[in-house]
Amino acid sequence: MNATQKKIVKTSLPLLLGGVLVWYSLTGMDQEKMVFHLKNANYAWIFLGLFFGILSHLSRAYRWKFMLAPMGYNPKFTNSVLAVLIGYFVNLAIPRAGEVSRATVMVNYENIPFEKGFGTIVAERIADLIMMFLIIGITLFFQFDFILTLVAKNFDPLKIGMIFMGVIVVIILFSSFVKKAKQGILLKIKNFVLSLIEGVTSILKMKKKWAFIFHTIFIWAMYVAMFWATIPAIQGLEVPVGGMLVGFIAGGFSIAATNGGIGSYPLAVMGAFLLFNVPESPSEAFGWIMWSAQTLMIVVFGGLAFLVLPLFNKKK
Repeated sequence: MNATQKKIVKTSLPLLLGGVLVWYSLTGMDQEKMVFHLKNANYAWIFLGLFFGILSHLSRAYRWKFMLAPMGYNPKFTNSVLAVLIGYFVNLAIPRAGEVSRATVMVNYENIPFEKGFGTIVAERIADLIMMFLIIGITLFFQFDFILTLVAKNFDPLKIGMIFMGVIVVIILFSSFVKKAKQGILLKIKNFVLSLIEGVTSILKMKKKWAFIFHTIFIWAMYVAMFWATIPAIQGLEVPVGGMLVGFIAGGFSIAATNGGIGSYPLAVMGAFLLFNVPESPSEAFGWIMWSAQTLMIVVFGGLAFLVLPLFNKKK
Protein backbone atom coordinates (compact mmCIF):
# COMPACT_ATOMS: atom_id res chain seq x y z
CA MET A 1 0.00 0.00 0.00
CA ASN A 2 1.53 3.31 -1.12
CA ALA A 3 1.32 6.68 0.68
CA THR A 4 -1.70 7.87 -1.34
CA GLN A 5 -3.67 4.71 -0.59
CA LYS A 6 -2.84 5.00 3.13
CA LYS A 7 -4.14 8.58 3.18
CA ILE A 8 -7.36 7.51 1.46
CA VAL A 9 -7.87 4.69 3.98
CA LYS A 10 -7.14 6.97 6.97
CA THR A 11 -9.63 9.53 5.67
CA SER A 12 -12.40 7.18 4.53
CA LEU A 13 -12.43 4.69 7.44
CA PRO A 14 -13.59 7.18 10.15
CA LEU A 15 -16.23 8.54 7.76
CA LEU A 16 -17.40 5.02 6.92
CA LEU A 17 -17.52 4.05 10.60
CA GLY A 18 -19.44 7.24 11.37
CA GLY A 19 -21.94 6.51 8.59
CA VAL A 20 -22.54 2.98 9.88
CA LEU A 21 -23.05 4.28 13.43
CA VAL A 22 -25.48 6.95 12.20
CA TRP A 23 -27.47 4.27 10.38
CA TYR A 24 -27.41 1.99 13.44
CA SER A 25 -28.51 4.79 15.77
CA LEU A 26 -31.31 6.07 13.52
CA THR A 27 -32.74 2.61 12.82
CA GLY A 28 -32.76 1.74 16.52
CA MET A 29 -34.28 4.91 17.93
CA ASP A 30 -37.93 5.66 18.63
CA GLN A 31 -38.64 8.27 15.94
CA GLU A 32 -41.78 9.64 17.63
CA LYS A 33 -40.04 10.19 20.96
CA MET A 34 -37.08 11.82 19.23
CA VAL A 35 -39.39 14.25 17.42
CA PHE A 36 -41.13 14.98 20.72
CA HIS A 37 -37.84 15.85 22.45
CA LEU A 38 -36.70 18.01 19.53
CA LYS A 39 -39.96 19.95 19.44
CA ASN A 40 -40.06 20.48 23.21
CA ALA A 41 -36.36 21.23 23.73
CA ASN A 42 -35.52 24.49 25.50
CA TYR A 43 -33.23 26.07 22.92
CA ALA A 44 -32.21 28.86 25.29
CA TRP A 45 -30.08 26.31 27.16
CA ILE A 46 -28.63 25.07 23.87
CA PHE A 47 -27.59 28.59 22.89
CA LEU A 48 -26.06 29.08 26.33
CA GLY A 49 -24.00 25.92 25.75
CA LEU A 50 -22.91 27.24 22.35
CA PHE A 51 -21.87 30.50 24.01
CA PHE A 52 -19.56 28.53 26.31
CA GLY A 53 -18.21 26.71 23.26
CA ILE A 54 -17.42 30.01 21.51
CA LEU A 55 -15.59 31.24 24.61
CA SER A 56 -13.43 28.11 24.55
CA HIS A 57 -12.45 28.76 20.91
CA LEU A 58 -11.56 32.38 21.65
CA SER A 59 -9.50 31.33 24.65
CA ARG A 60 -7.69 28.68 22.57
CA ALA A 61 -6.79 31.30 19.96
CA TYR A 62 -5.51 33.68 22.64
CA ARG A 63 -3.54 30.90 24.40
CA TRP A 64 -1.77 30.12 21.12
CA LYS A 65 -0.16 33.58 21.20
CA PHE A 66 1.66 32.67 24.44
CA MET A 67 3.37 29.75 22.68
CA LEU A 68 4.38 31.76 19.61
CA ALA A 69 5.69 34.78 21.55
CA PRO A 70 8.96 33.14 22.81
CA MET A 71 9.90 32.52 19.17
CA GLY A 72 9.45 36.20 18.33
CA TYR A 73 6.02 36.00 16.66
CA ASN A 74 3.01 38.09 17.64
CA PRO A 75 0.13 37.22 15.27
CA LYS A 76 -3.07 39.26 15.14
CA PHE A 77 -5.68 37.86 17.50
CA THR A 78 -8.26 37.85 14.69
CA ASN A 79 -6.01 35.71 12.48
CA SER A 80 -5.40 33.35 15.38
CA VAL A 81 -9.17 32.97 15.95
CA LEU A 82 -9.87 32.41 12.25
CA ALA A 83 -7.07 29.82 12.03
CA VAL A 84 -8.49 27.90 15.02
CA LEU A 85 -12.01 27.90 13.51
CA ILE A 86 -10.71 26.74 10.13
CA GLY A 87 -8.78 23.96 11.87
CA TYR A 88 -11.92 22.65 13.57
CA PHE A 89 -13.84 22.93 10.28
CA VAL A 90 -11.25 20.93 8.30
CA ASN A 91 -11.07 18.25 11.00
CA LEU A 92 -14.73 17.42 10.35
CA ALA A 93 -13.77 16.19 6.88
CA ILE A 94 -10.20 14.93 7.31
CA PRO A 95 -8.98 13.78 10.76
CA ARG A 96 -5.96 15.72 12.08
CA ALA A 97 -5.76 17.78 8.87
CA GLY A 98 -7.11 20.73 10.85
CA GLU A 99 -3.80 21.12 12.66
CA VAL A 100 -1.99 21.32 9.30
CA SER A 101 -4.45 23.86 7.88
CA ARG A 102 -4.22 25.93 11.07
CA ALA A 103 -0.42 26.15 10.82
CA THR A 104 -0.69 26.87 7.08
CA VAL A 105 -2.93 29.89 7.74
CA MET A 106 -0.17 31.38 9.89
CA VAL A 107 2.40 30.73 7.16
CA ASN A 108 0.33 32.64 4.61
CA TYR A 109 -0.93 35.53 6.74
CA GLU A 110 1.54 35.93 9.62
CA ASN A 111 4.79 34.66 8.05
CA ILE A 112 5.24 32.08 10.80
CA PRO A 113 7.26 29.06 9.53
CA PHE A 114 5.11 25.96 9.24
CA GLU A 115 7.30 23.72 11.42
CA LYS A 116 7.28 26.26 14.26
CA GLY A 117 3.55 26.88 14.12
CA PHE A 118 2.80 23.17 13.86
CA GLY A 119 5.19 22.42 16.74
CA THR A 120 3.28 24.75 19.05
CA ILE A 121 0.01 23.05 18.06
CA VAL A 122 1.46 19.64 18.97
CA ALA A 123 2.61 20.99 22.36
CA GLU A 124 -0.86 22.49 22.80
CA ARG A 125 -2.47 19.11 22.14
CA ILE A 126 -0.26 17.61 24.84
CA ALA A 127 -1.62 20.15 27.33
CA ASP A 128 -5.17 19.23 26.25
CA LEU A 129 -4.40 15.54 26.69
CA ILE A 130 -3.19 16.22 30.21
CA MET A 131 -6.45 18.07 30.96
CA MET A 132 -8.48 15.15 29.62
CA PHE A 133 -6.61 12.74 31.90
CA LEU A 134 -7.11 15.16 34.79
CA ILE A 135 -10.89 15.16 34.22
CA ILE A 136 -10.82 11.36 34.04
CA GLY A 137 -8.88 11.31 37.33
CA ILE A 138 -11.38 13.65 39.01
CA THR A 139 -14.26 11.50 37.76
CA LEU A 140 -12.64 8.32 39.07
CA PHE A 141 -12.01 9.97 42.45
CA PHE A 142 -15.59 11.17 42.97
CA GLN A 143 -17.23 8.10 41.40
CA PHE A 144 -14.82 5.48 42.70
CA ASP A 145 -17.42 3.49 44.67
CA PHE A 146 -19.90 3.53 41.79
CA ILE A 147 -17.30 2.47 39.21
CA LEU A 148 -15.92 -0.22 41.53
CA THR A 149 -19.42 -1.63 42.11
CA LEU A 150 -20.16 -1.49 38.37
CA VAL A 151 -16.95 -3.31 37.49
CA ALA A 152 -17.42 -5.92 40.23
CA LYS A 153 -21.00 -6.51 39.06
CA ASN A 154 -20.11 -7.08 35.42
CA PHE A 155 -16.56 -8.47 35.55
CA ASP A 156 -14.52 -10.95 37.58
CA PRO A 157 -12.30 -8.87 39.94
CA LEU A 158 -9.61 -11.60 39.92
CA LYS A 159 -9.37 -11.54 36.11
CA ILE A 160 -9.25 -7.73 36.08
CA GLY A 161 -6.44 -7.78 38.65
CA MET A 162 -4.48 -10.31 36.60
CA ILE A 163 -4.97 -8.27 33.41
CA PHE A 164 -3.92 -5.09 35.22
CA MET A 165 -0.74 -6.72 36.54
CA GLY A 166 -0.04 -8.18 33.10
CA VAL A 167 -0.38 -4.74 31.50
CA ILE A 168 2.06 -3.26 34.04
CA VAL A 169 4.62 -6.03 33.34
CA VAL A 170 4.27 -5.51 29.57
CA ILE A 171 4.70 -1.72 29.95
CA ILE A 172 7.86 -2.18 32.08
CA LEU A 173 9.40 -4.66 29.64
CA PHE A 174 8.44 -2.59 26.61
CA SER A 175 9.86 0.57 28.21
CA SER A 176 13.21 -1.14 28.82
CA PHE A 177 13.40 -2.18 25.14
CA VAL A 178 12.42 1.31 23.95
CA LYS A 179 15.10 2.98 26.11
CA LYS A 180 17.79 0.84 24.49
CA ALA A 181 16.46 1.30 20.94
CA LYS A 182 18.86 2.67 18.32
CA GLN A 183 16.92 1.96 15.12
CA GLY A 184 13.58 0.92 13.65
CA ILE A 185 10.08 1.41 15.04
CA LEU A 186 11.25 1.33 18.67
CA LEU A 187 13.53 4.31 18.02
CA LYS A 188 10.59 6.20 16.51
CA ILE A 189 8.52 5.46 19.61
CA LYS A 190 11.40 6.57 21.83
CA ASN A 191 11.78 9.86 19.93
CA PHE A 192 8.01 10.42 20.03
CA VAL A 193 7.88 10.00 23.82
CA LEU A 194 10.89 12.28 24.24
CA SER A 195 9.17 14.88 22.05
CA LEU A 196 6.07 14.68 24.25
CA ILE A 197 8.18 15.23 27.36
CA GLU A 198 9.98 18.12 25.68
CA GLY A 199 6.64 19.66 24.70
CA VAL A 200 5.33 19.52 28.28
CA THR A 201 8.53 20.97 29.77
CA SER A 202 8.54 23.78 27.17
CA ILE A 203 5.14 24.86 28.49
CA LEU A 204 6.59 25.18 31.98
CA LYS A 205 9.53 27.23 30.66
CA MET A 206 7.52 29.91 28.81
CA LYS A 207 7.41 33.41 30.32
CA LYS A 208 3.62 33.52 30.65
CA LYS A 209 3.17 29.93 31.74
CA TRP A 210 0.56 30.79 34.39
CA ALA A 211 -1.54 32.62 31.81
CA PHE A 212 -1.17 29.59 29.54
CA ILE A 213 -2.23 27.23 32.35
CA PHE A 214 -5.19 29.48 33.21
CA HIS A 215 -6.45 29.46 29.62
CA THR A 216 -5.92 25.69 29.38
CA ILE A 217 -8.11 25.16 32.45
CA PHE A 218 -10.61 27.75 31.19
CA ILE A 219 -10.91 26.04 27.78
CA TRP A 220 -11.78 22.70 29.34
CA ALA A 221 -14.05 24.30 31.93
CA MET A 222 -15.98 25.78 29.00
CA TYR A 223 -16.16 22.36 27.30
CA VAL A 224 -17.68 20.88 30.46
CA ALA A 225 -19.95 23.93 30.89
CA MET A 226 -21.20 23.53 27.31
CA PHE A 227 -22.08 19.90 28.03
CA TRP A 228 -23.68 20.76 31.37
CA ALA A 229 -25.72 23.69 30.04
CA THR A 230 -27.32 21.58 27.30
CA ILE A 231 -28.71 18.93 29.67
CA PRO A 232 -31.67 21.06 30.95
CA ALA A 233 -32.68 21.66 27.32
CA ILE A 234 -34.12 18.13 27.11
CA GLN A 235 -37.44 17.60 28.83
CA GLY A 236 -37.32 14.81 31.42
CA LEU A 237 -33.53 14.52 31.40
CA GLU A 238 -31.97 14.51 34.87
CA VAL A 239 -28.32 13.51 35.04
CA PRO A 240 -26.21 13.34 38.24
CA VAL A 241 -22.85 15.11 38.29
CA GLY A 242 -21.02 11.79 37.98
CA GLY A 243 -23.12 10.82 34.98
CA MET A 244 -22.44 14.17 33.36
CA LEU A 245 -18.66 13.75 33.74
CA VAL A 246 -18.70 10.16 32.46
CA GLY A 247 -20.89 11.25 29.53
CA PHE A 248 -18.51 14.12 28.76
CA ILE A 249 -15.50 11.76 28.74
CA ALA A 250 -17.31 9.19 26.59
CA GLY A 251 -18.27 11.90 24.12
CA GLY A 252 -14.69 13.17 24.02
CA PHE A 253 -13.31 9.76 23.11
CA SER A 254 -16.01 9.26 20.47
CA ILE A 255 -14.88 12.45 18.71
CA ALA A 256 -11.44 10.87 18.32
CA ALA A 257 -12.98 7.67 16.93
CA THR A 258 -14.87 9.27 14.03
CA ASN A 259 -14.73 12.66 12.31
CA GLY A 260 -16.17 15.09 14.84
CA GLY A 261 -17.96 12.21 16.59
CA ILE A 262 -20.35 11.59 13.67
CA GLY A 263 -22.59 8.67 14.59
CA SER A 264 -20.50 7.67 17.61
CA TYR A 265 -21.10 10.72 19.84
CA PRO A 266 -24.86 10.20 20.53
CA LEU A 267 -24.32 6.48 21.16
CA ALA A 268 -21.36 7.05 23.49
CA VAL A 269 -23.14 9.68 25.58
CA MET A 270 -26.35 7.65 25.76
CA GLY A 271 -24.37 4.57 26.86
CA ALA A 272 -22.70 6.59 29.63
CA PHE A 273 -26.02 8.00 30.86
CA LEU A 274 -27.62 4.55 30.89
CA LEU A 275 -25.00 3.43 33.44
CA PHE A 276 -26.56 5.96 35.82
CA ASN A 277 -30.11 4.73 35.11
CA VAL A 278 -31.00 7.80 33.04
CA PRO A 279 -33.90 7.00 30.63
CA GLU A 280 -32.79 5.99 27.15
CA SER A 281 -35.03 8.24 25.04
CA PRO A 282 -34.03 11.64 26.48
CA SER A 283 -30.39 10.46 26.72
CA GLU A 284 -30.33 9.67 23.01
CA ALA A 285 -32.06 12.95 22.17
CA PHE A 286 -29.48 14.83 24.22
CA GLY A 287 -26.63 13.08 22.42
CA TRP A 288 -27.98 14.03 19.01
CA ILE A 289 -28.79 17.63 19.98
CA MET A 290 -25.41 18.10 21.67
CA TRP A 291 -23.54 16.72 18.67
CA SER A 292 -25.67 18.65 16.16
CA ALA A 293 -25.20 21.94 18.03
CA GLN A 294 -21.41 21.51 18.23
CA THR A 295 -21.11 20.47 14.59
CA LEU A 296 -23.37 23.25 13.32
CA MET A 297 -21.36 25.82 15.28
CA ILE A 298 -18.12 24.57 13.73
CA VAL A 299 -19.59 24.45 10.20
CA VAL A 300 -21.07 27.96 10.43
CA PHE A 301 -18.12 29.70 12.09
CA GLY A 302 -15.52 27.64 10.24
CA GLY A 303 -17.16 28.40 6.90
CA LEU A 304 -17.33 32.10 7.75
CA ALA A 305 -13.68 32.02 8.79
CA PHE A 306 -12.71 30.80 5.30
CA LEU A 307 -14.55 33.79 3.81
CA VAL A 308 -13.43 36.41 6.33
CA LEU A 309 -9.72 35.44 6.43
CA PRO A 310 -8.74 36.79 2.98
CA LEU A 311 -10.97 39.87 3.43
CA PHE A 312 -9.40 40.73 6.77
CA ASN A 313 -5.93 40.29 5.25
CA LYS A 314 -6.70 41.80 1.83
CA LYS A 315 -3.49 43.86 1.96
CA LYS A 316 -1.61 40.55 1.77
